[in-house]
Amino acid sequence: MKSLEELQRIRKEKRIELDLRVNTGADTREKHILVCNGTGCTSSKSPKILESFKRILNDKGIENVRVIKTGCFGLCAKGPIVIIRPEDTFYAMVTPDDCEEIVQSHIIEGKKVDRLLCKDIDGTIVNSLDDLNFYKKQKRIALKNCGVINPEDIDEYIAFDGYKALEKVLTKMSQDDVINVIKESGLRGRGGAGFPTGKKWELTKNVEGGQKYVVCNADEGDPGAFMDRSILEGDPHSVLEAMAIAAYSIGANKGFIYVRAEYPIAVKRLEIAIKQAEEYGILGNNIFGTSFSFNIEIRLGAGAFVCGEETALLESIEGKRGQPRVKPPYPAQHGLWGKPTLINNVETYANISQIILNGAEWYSSIGTENSKGTKVFALGGNVNNIGLVEVPMGTTLREIVYDIGGGIPNGRDFKAAQTGGPSGGCIPKEHLDTPIDYESLKEIGSMMGSGGLIVMDDTKCMVSLAKFYLEFTVSESCGKCTPCRIGTKRMLETLERLCSGEGTEADIYKLEKLAINIQKSSICGLGQSAPNPVLSTLKYFREEFRQHAIYKECKTLECKALSKITIDEEKCKGCGLCQKHCPVNAIEGEAREKRVINQEKCIKCGTCLTNCPFHAIG
Repeated sequence: MKSLEELQRIRKEKRIELDLRVNTGADTREKHILVCNGTGCTSSKSPKILESFKRILNDKGIENVRVIKTGCFGLCAKGPIVIIRPEDTFYAMVTPDDCEEIVQSHIIEGKKVDRLLCKDIDGTIVNSLDDLNFYKKQKRIALKNCGVINPEDIDEYIAFDGYKALEKVLTKMSQDDVINVIKESGLRGRGGAGFPTGKKWELTKNVEGGQKYVVCNADEGDPGAFMDRSILEGDPHSVLEAMAIAAYSIGANKGFIYVRAEYPIAVKRLEIAIKQAEEYGILGNNIFGTSFSFNIEIRLGAGAFVCGEETALLESIEGKRGQPRVKPPYPAQHGLWGKPTLINNVETYANISQIILNGAEWYSSIGTENSKGTKVFALGGNVNNIGLVEVPMGTTLREIVYDIGGGIPNGRDFKAAQTGGPSGGCIPKEHLDTPIDYESLKEIGSMMGSGGLIVMDDTKCMVSLAKFYLEFTVSESCGKCTPCRIGTKRMLETLERLCSGEGTEADIYKLEKLAINIQKSSICGLGQSAPNPVLSTLKYFREEFRQHAIYKECKTLECKALSKITIDEEKCKGCGLCQKHCPVNAIEGEAREKRVINQEKCIKCGTCLTNCPFHAIG
């Protein structure tokens, strides 16, 4: 067990040693090679890169260079990523075979490997993270340590002020002091609904009862979302520290982290972090010599989307089938095993220690009037810079897509963005300048959700998109209530008719009416929000639904039964790229002549559409 004095010594000594991680002017001959070992880069052999660097340095007898395993840097499109500090050199798309050249050229000879240097969207070579447009408008609070520290080394977390907030809380603040700071900060839950975090803590504290629980919801089920996973993989101690602070404030002594089993790296690092914290006496009995005791256990989810709903999650932790409970009573009153229970998601907890250390005023100065702080998004789909971003609330969708995301690939036009996953809605082009905050998104028919942000270009069919999300919802419905179990199935059948050419205009009205009824009558938030993708696409892209129903056309070619691909003679330049790439030789014409499509041969695969540089095919 470490005393407060020992932790303070580690913090001071280790921070001096690690100063080069954040200080490019650090006065040191030592170098740190940071290798991303988040899930994305791990799938591209980054663990082999890590081991290759260690082996090569050892073989060459180089002792003043350390190889560090880190969490996600954010710019997943450039992975595997290697950063060399203190010079902050950014190498992108590194392979295990590149390690020898990096060591020989950069480490030994002092010459950067130009071919591996990261390039921005405009082709400009960048030498450091700060030079990339991807990072310029971001502000990292929840992701503060991701890509900086080794997530499997508690001393590195401590060096960057880790567990300092817990120390402050336990030695200098009362329960009410802590809750007031969180309330005044304006932090709202990052799991979807945006309920004020401090108010939730206060409600749980004020419920009388001996045993109370703190729960972390790490059951991140939205398609394309990986915010919580990346925080757990890159900075697991931040969640443990925040849970301990929350437990102290409400009077709990037991915590559970409910994480999906499909996150093996996150689970492994959580297990390591909990064990290290217990060995240091940061978890367990009489923490820091006070009367406060707190322990954390991990519970694995089996991948049921509905278990992201807080009461279904509690049922699962208790060993029951994951189905939502009727509310009220709320978990703060009647939670785990009938006891008062506080539930927040990973990203919410990741903000807590920074708020305690920097103050409520600091945090509330970031963001908008009613949406304070930052928000982490998993940026994906048809955007150049796919990755993990953290921006101040109020940042516009245009800034995220174009300034941070680098715009749409292949020069195509932006069509829509889906926020909030299966529970969210589509944001069309006319709302690109909408500030991203809770109220603004709600006004235009979408929602913040947990933070998935899928960008779509003009080749995407909105009817097909609505069908995709309904397919997911139908397969994931727990079946407890009739509106969700049967209503969403009927909605899906209607969308399938529209996409197959069997739908009618009357189906559009039936679809809309059914969606509204399901919203009003489902038991839980997941069922109530299931129609959102359909309603938002109907609101902004109704003409596409009418084209499918009345004219039996799908101009994007995604609905094969309704697709007919043609070449616009005026736009066609006779370049022949479409003919070259057609897999069934359905495109006819001689060199430098305008091409035509043989409709009998065409399989409507869309290859010609994506390869035409003049947008002449549609």
